[in-house]
Amino acid sequence: MEKIIKIAIDFHRQALLSLEDQTEKLKEIANLFISSLKKKGKIIFFGNGGSCADAQHLAAELVGRFKRNRASLAALALSTNPCILTALGNDYGFEEVFSKQIEALVDSKDVVVGISTSGVSKNVIEAIKKAKEIGAYTVGLLGRDGGELKDLVDIALIVKAYEVPRIQEMHILIGHILCEIVEEALFGEGKET
Repeated sequence: MEKIIKIAIDFHRQALLSLEDQTEKLKEIANLFISSLKKKGKIIFFGNGGSCADAQHLAAELVGRFKRNRASLAALALSTNPCILTALGNDYGFEEVFSKQIEALVDSKDVVVGISTSGVSKNVIEAIKKAKEIGAYTVGLLGRDGGELKDLVDIALIVKAYEVPRIQEMHILIGHILCEIVEEALFGEGKET
């Protein structure tokens, strides 16, 4: 038990240091979000498994609130409608469950955020390609070495680790930092709730 706790804490110390090396990318992503939302664009998150849950979590933080009572922001997760997922998976194959939704919902004012701990998820890759065809900005919250996605997205923020749970924990931290920056930029400093 002690060993597991120590390893997890040590990982997070190292991961936070590597995140400091990517501060400029984090600012760039935040500025993309802010710019898109000011233009009445949307922030669209998606991923598989735990990354699917992270996508839903981050979209909810923007639509609802992160720390402040404020107007809702346009954000969504592509994994929330099982009818769409199963219909697209059945009719087109699992590799297109996100790209078909991107085709239907995204325009050039939007920011599309693919979350992948491996960087090689085929359905995330196909969706990023479709978003780029449309002219949307693309962001990858990635793990490991970034995989194929690091070269496809406009901005890749990579958690350089190989343990999926640790990568996911860092993705939520990154997402929370982005949500806080967006709230402050769009709604100013206010009373935290």
